[in-house]
Amino acid sequence: MSSSHRIVGVTIAENPPKRLDKAIARDVPEAASLSRSRLARLIADGAVMRDGVVIDDPRAKVAEGDLFEIHVPEAEESHIGPEDIPLNIVYEDADLIVVNKPAGMVVHPAPGTPTGTLVNALLHHFGGELSGVGGEKRPGIVHRIDKDTSGLLVVAKSDAAHHGLAKQFEAHTAERHYLAVVHGAPDQADPRLGGIKGASFEKGNILKITTQLARHKTDRQKQAVLFSGGRHAVTRARILQTYGAPAQAALIECWLETGRTHQIRVHMAHAGHGLIGDPTYGGRRKLNAKAIGPAAIEAARTFPRQALHAATLGFEHPITAEKLSFEAPIPADMVELIEILRDG
Repeated sequence: MSSSHRIVGVTIAENPPKRLDKAIARDVPEAASLSRSRLARLIADGAVMRDGVVIDDPRAKVAEGDLFEIHVPEAEESHIGPEDIPLNIVYEDADLIVVNKPAGMVVHPAPGTPTGTLVNALLHHFGGELSGVGGEKRPGIVHRIDKDTSGLLVVAKSDAAHHGLAKQFEAHTAERHYLAVVHGAPDQADPRLGGIKGASFEKGNILKITTQLARHKTDRQKQAVLFSGGRHAVTRARILQTYGAPAQAALIECWLETGRTHQIRVHMAHAGHGLIGDPTYGGRRKLNAKAIGPAAIEAARTFPRQALHAATLGFEHPITAEKLSFEAPIPADMVELIEILRDG
């Protein structure tokens, strides 16, 4: 046991779950800001004691009134190295930071991208002034956007902030609106959409897509639409502008009821309106030269990424409970694409 730690007391309340891990997760004080995954690691590490005896079996039986001590070690230095990479910071305080991520930047280091990520940049920006998240002095990534998607992300600086933000994202109460440029226009007047399973329209010509999503059976880098199994996913979208006559492309606003990997990209492709520039889900659909012009066709064909931008982010501050909302303007590459499509 580390000599540098804090002790969190837990009293098991009435009608506890039978297992130690579930009972402690239910009854640990909210102020301790310990997630289920963190508690599981602490149990495995021998940091949970009852009557001075270490209990490291997550399936151990508990009873109402049992008293546990959780020895939470101080945050250790992160194994991820800081890197001096410029950041577009939209907001920052003692608890969290909101960043406008550029397209092309990976959020978190992974085997294929160990450096040059948002986390590397944030570690340099914070300069060691982190209280720690999950037992390590690192930024708390609450949600992610794809490497080639631009836009807003909120990142926690402490366990308490991470815990409070994560609850909002799990409950789907955080506001997230995206702007995308898609093939065609998802319009209620299009009879084709009426025949697509999971697609419906709400008042105001708002497309609603409801499916399950799971990893593709043969391509593990992709997500696939299902209607049984997988995870529930709901996307809504509305047209902001259309380009060409008849419409060959559209700028749409999308918002998420759930937040699954690649959700907007998969759902819009399922509806037959894949994102321009999306190499994975965009499909083979091409613009009609007679309807929009050769310059627009070339701009869409050569656009180097999925035309998707996380434009709006709103949430309740996890410490002060203040309502916060942020907007990030459309990046220059998407602005140029839109202008060419509009003038095509």
